Amino acid sequence: DVQLQAFGGGFVQAGGSLRLSCATSGFTFDDYAIGWFRQAPGKEREEVSCINWRRDSTSYASAAKGRFTISSDDAVNTVYLQMNSLKPEDTAVYYCAAAHYLTAQAMGTICGHFGFWGQGTQVTVSS
Repeated sequence: DVQLQAFGGGFVQAGGSLRLSCATSGFTFDDYAIGWFRQAPGKEREEVSCINWRRDSTSYASAAKGRFTISSDDAVNTVYLQMNSLKPEDTAVYYCAAAHYLTAQAMGTICGHFGFWGQGTQVTVSS
């Protein structure tokens, strides 16, 4: 049973930091890229960052560059999103998702198509 569980969200003041975790199980972790997405109220879901299946390449949305860092601990099948210098506009529900490496090869992208999704974790940044 494929499972992705995002946790670590919370309430933080602007300028603060949070570290989100995406714990996974039920699939071969090494075969999948993991991505972080977010959805703010009234807005479409957007990709924040992803790390490829080889764990040697990452991508970031422009809003996340320089402030967020994605990393992976393959020993515990978990991907993290360190978020620093948080802004009120970062307020959203954050989700993690998995994409098989074959979809990345087929699409010619770093991470590929995200076919497995977990439940989100709320991040609220106050001004």
